[in-house]
Amino acid sequence: MTIFRWIIGVLTALTGGGAALTFVIFIISGTDEWLKLAHRLRRWAYAAVLFWFNFEIWRRVVLVIIHWK
Repeated sequence: MTIFRWIIGVLTALTGGGAALTFVIFIISGTDEWLKLAHRLRRWAYAAVLFWFNFEIWRRVVLVIIHWK
């Protein structure tokens, strides 16, 4: 489980950092392609975080069902 959390954390950090970097490049250059890339990377970062959250919730649900007495 720890490996999964690290993978999601690294993926989120890379996409979030990439979104921030491309947004800064957009601010400096004013080219709309950088803004589109920043939005796309931000969406992927949000998707990774929401996937992690959903996975944790359903993991808890399954564990409760398995250990129910």
